Amino acid sequence: MMLPVDADRLRADIEANAAFGRVETDDPEAHARTNQTGTEANRLARDRLVERLREAGLDVTVDAVGNVLGTWTPARADPDAAPVVSGSHLDSVPEGGIFDGPLGVYAALEAVRAMRDEGVEPDRPVGVVSFTEEEGGTFGNGLLGSTVATGELSLDEALALTNPEGETLGEALDRIGYRGGSAVDAATPTDADGAPTTLDPASWAAFNELHVEQDTKLESAGAAAGVVTTITGITHCEAEIEGEANHAGATAMDERTDALAAASEFVLDVEAAANEVVASSSPSAVGTVGSLSVEPNATNVVPGRVEAGVDIRDVEAESMETIVDAARDSLARLERERGVETAFERPFDIDPTPMSDRLREAAHEAADAAGREAIDLHSGAAHDAMRVARVTDASLLFAPSRDGISHNPREWTDWADCAAATEVLAGALARVADGE
Repeated sequence: MMLPVDADRLRADIEANAAFGRVETDDPEAHARTNQTGTEANRLARDRLVERLREAGLDVTVDAVGNVLGTWTPARADPDAAPVVSGSHLDSVPEGGIFDGPLGVYAALEAVRAMRDEGVEPDRPVGVVSFTEEEGGTFGNGLLGSTVATGELSLDEALALTNPEGETLGEALDRIGYRGGSAVDAATPTDADGAPTTLDPASWAAFNELHVEQDTKLESAGAAAGVVTTITGITHCEAEIEGEANHAGATAMDERTDALAAASEFVLDVEAAANEVVASSSPSAVGTVGSLSVEPNATNVVPGRVEAGVDIRDVEAESMETIVDAARDSLARLERERGVETAFERPFDIDPTPMSDRLREAAHEAADAAGREAIDLHSGAAHDAMRVARVTDASLLFAPSRDGISHNPREWTDWADCAAATEVLAGALARVADGE
C-alpha cells in the first residue's frame, strides 16, 4: 500500500511553524528559530498545532505536562482499541533549525490526512503527539514530556523544574494555557481521583517517530529514509579537579598544582579512551569533554579549580562503561602524579534503546511499496522514541539532513525529502494500525 502525501501542505505547515520564534540573520541560507517551552512563540506554535489537528478531524487532548495529542478514530475502527501514535516535538534549541522536531509532528499529521484522502480506514485509532520540552534547553535535561508520560519522572517533580529565570514549568504552562486542556477547550487526562495527569504511552499499540537524521549517512547513500536499529545510550559525567590558585608570575613551575593543566590531560585521556573503543570494539562510540569551568579564570593566576562536563554515547552499553572507567582512571592518575584532588559524578544515564523489529519491518515494507530506498542505521542523538520504547513498541525513522547540520540555522532537509520520508511513515502507520 502506497499512501501519497501532499508535499505542499506539509511544507506549508512546517514553514508556518517556523515563523513562531523566527530569528533573523544575515545568512541567506539560514532558517533560524528559537522556540522554548513557556515562551509566546511556544504558545503560538501549540495553538496552531491544535487548530490544524482539529481541522483534520482529530480529537485533541492536552495533558498536565503540556503534551498535545490529536486522535483520529476512523468510522470502522474500534474506539477502545489501543491506538498507533506518531509525532515528535515543537520546541527548539536557541537559534535552531526549522525541521528538528516539527517535521515529525507535522509528518504524523500529514500521514493521517493522507490516509483520510485515500479512504484508508485502519482498525485502530491513530494519534499525533507533540511532546513537551524535548530539547531540554529550558526545563530539565531533555525528553521531558515523554519521560513524565512514561513514568520515569513524576509529574510533581517535572512541574517543579525551573527555567533560568526561576519560573517553574507548572507556572510557565499555566501562563501559556497548556497545563491541561481547559484553556484550549481540549480534553485533559485524569487519574482515578479526577486529578489532571499525563498521557499513557503504555496504552498505545505502537509509537513511530520521524526526525531529521542530523548526520550524513542518508545523504551519502542517496536514500529516502533511515530505519533506526538502536538509539544511542547517553551518559553525562561531571569531573571536578581541585588544585591551588597562585600567582602566575611568582609561583615557580615546580611549585604549582595547576588544575587546568591537569584537566587538559583529562580531556585528552577521555578522547584517547573513546578512540581506543572505536578501534577495538564499537565504531559508533563517542566521548566528549564539552564544557570546562575554570576558577578563578584570570590570566595572571594559576588555575585552582576546574569543572569538566563529559558526554559519552554508544549503542553498546559495555563500551560506554569502558570510557567511563577510563575517565575515572584518568582522575586517579592525576591525583597521584599532579597532586590534585578530584571528584566524579554521573548524574544522567540512559541505556541504549533498540527499536521494535516489527515496526522496523513495517517501515521497510512501506518504503518498498512507495518505491523509496530505506537503509538501516543507528541514532547518535536522543529522541522521545527511546523513552516511549520503555513501555510499548517504538520505532524511529530518519529523513536526510543536508551536510548533517542540525541545532543550527543552516539545518536543512529538502522539501522533496520531507515528503518522501513522510510517505514511508504514512505507509508504516497504516500497516501497523490495520495489522493487529
